[in-house]
Amino acid sequence: VELVEFGGGSVQAGGSLRLSCETSGYAFTSDWMAWFRQAPGKSERVGVALYDGSRNKIHVRDSLEGRFTFSADTVKTTGYLQMDSLETEDTGVYYCAAVSRGGDGFRPTTYRYWGRGTQVIVSS
Repeated sequence: VELVEFGGGSVQAGGSLRLSCETSGYAFTSDWMAWFRQAPGKSERVGVALYDGSRNKIHVRDSLEGRFTFSADTVKTTGYLQMDSLETEDTGVYYCAAVSRGGDGFRPTTYRYWGRGTQVIVSS
């Protein structure tokens, strides 16, 4: 399984970024894929959004609904995270994760595989 994130960068508050996670090596439409983020100085990775391929369902963390949108291209087996109205608190490393062990899709321990992450910096 390979997960590669693209699209991080620096942006001013109020701006937008679109992250991509290109996946390979697992059944994209039968398993879960998720985005997590890790804030500077924090050890915890927090679930942002997930795609349940078996049900073709997308879930976005409640506190980010309206600003963050997740979409999945099942042909390209790629997940996209569109982030709008970015805030300085959105700064962090964003990771793609896939292949569920079962359990809560917003918990990092649920996932077997991880990408290397992509840095997002939002400045005021």
